[in-house]
Amino acid sequence: MTTVNASLDRLERYYDSVPRAAARAEDFGPLTLFVRQATGWPYYARPTLDWKGPAATVEDVERVRARQRELCVPEAFEWVAEVTPGLREAVEATGLRVHAHPLMIRDEDAPLPDPHPLVRVLDPEDPFLAGALAVPHVAFAAPGTAVGEAGHGELATEITARAAEVPAAADRIRAGRTVLAAAVENGVVACSGMHLPVGPVSEITGVGTLPAERRRGLAYAVTAALVTDARERGVETLFLSAGDEDVARMYGRLGFRTVATALIAELAE
Repeated sequence: MTTVNASLDRLERYYDSVPRAAARAEDFGPLTLFVRQATGWPYYARPTLDWKGPAATVEDVERVRARQRELCVPEAFEWVAEVTPGLREAVEATGLRVHAHPLMIRDEDAPLPDPHPLVRVLDPEDPFLAGALAVPHVAFAAPGTAVGEAGHGELATEITARAAEVPAAADRIRAGRTVLAAAVENGVVACSGMHLPVGPVSEITGVGTLPAERRRGLAYAVTAALVTDARERGVETLFLSAGDEDVARMYGRLGFRTVATALIAELAE
């Protein structure tokens, strides 16, 4: 069974709503598998919204994983520990590795941050749209916040590899389902991120900096631009999952506070 408060209930309904714009939902009783039907990041399985039956078992998790393998999609699950506390044991019993991340909501009365001269929100025709979409792939291939070697060359490779994703992303921006911000310097995107509004709720996600450009405050600046945009759009509940406690402290400077724990399960490396 699940335990929720008002804030987490809003997030649960958001988590269930967002994938449905680009994915089909497959029913596995206490679990729902979202299968993306367009280009972009693959989706995951998560607890079924408003499920009143028995908690998910090891067998339920194995059934979903078998379907994910059949579809050639990542064997991934995402959920909130405080909402579905028993799922971690079942997931880990199948051999998946579970990562925990601070789940943070921004205080509505927190002051808006100052703009950064390198950062802007992109429109669908922006010439740096492809670069902004590619940067997180380079960033997340080298986790952490330390300065690394990957930079312009790796970004150019990702832009070429992911060119087919640009039209669909532009359509999502036109429809108001995605807001993308980027730090651009000397004609190259150094950092980018997005928020995904659904009514009065939005999640900031995919904030990444080229490893060679880290430690310059660009992730903070891009997040700040997304915060300002969300406020201007009337978003009432703005949230994100921090990579770790160090990253969470940075987000705390922008008015975010930890309210729960986001769990992500995936194949062990």
